[in-house]
Amino acid sequence: MNVEALKDLLYKMADDQLVLGHRNSEWTGFGPLLEEDIAFSSMAQDKVGQSWQLYKILNELGENDPDTVAFMRNADQFHNCQFVELPNGEYDFSLIRHFLFDTAELLRFQFLSESSFEPLALLAKKIKGETKYHSMHANIWVKQLGSATEESVSRLQTSLNEALPYALGIFEESKFEDDLITSGIFKGEAVLKEAWMGEITKILNKSSLSLPDLTSIEPITGGRNGIHSEHLQPMLDEMSEVFKVDPTAEW
Repeated sequence: MNVEALKDLLYKMADDQLVLGHRNSEWTGFGPLLEEDIAFSSMAQDKVGQSWQLYKILNELGENDPDTVAFMRNADQFHNCQFVELPNGEYDFSLIRHFLFDTAELLRFQFLSESSFEPLALLAKKIKGETKYHSMHANIWVKQLGSATEESVSRLQTSLNEALPYALGIFEESKFEDDLITSGIFKGEAVLKEAWMGEITKILNKSSLSLPDLTSIEPITGGRNGIHSEHLQPMLDEMSEVFKVDPTAEW
């Protein structure tokens, strides 16, 4: 087993969850409905908890403890895709991001529940249960608002078009891709992307939204290699403020 390949996979997954968990938490008190305020807050808590469990496996593989890894790195040391670090914007954008990202995450953890690396397989079996409810929540609202009024359909379609180049960056392949596949740790980003395209198409077909031709869209990549937008570092500074004041504070 290539330990560096495994660490690379764990870091990008954990960083995705931590960063999007923080973005979701920013909806607390600002949701368009009380139900959505609570939903995004709950999902934020789940994602931060999932990131901690992934960082814990990294710690067992020789990396720093979860608190240090989460709160003491700069933006160029993070492996999350750029999609999760973008500001929340209006609710339509956050919903579309929620839909596109959590569809991919549910599939990822379903695949990883069969991973040859047992600690990750066991964790994936647990996490995919939580992520299933996240994905169901997104699907319900996309179908409802994506078929409601002319304005709601138009706004969601605009957000979908804007989000897709970033969403395709979720599947940015690493230099360890072949190692992960041949060792049975993970089926690979190409397989995940194909399954994701099938799933999002099924949901969008139940709405008035249309999926643009993904083959004509240039993915926005770089996040997996520490190349990020101007939005990530200010978010990390805010996220780590308490830890830097009191390193003994607990998650």
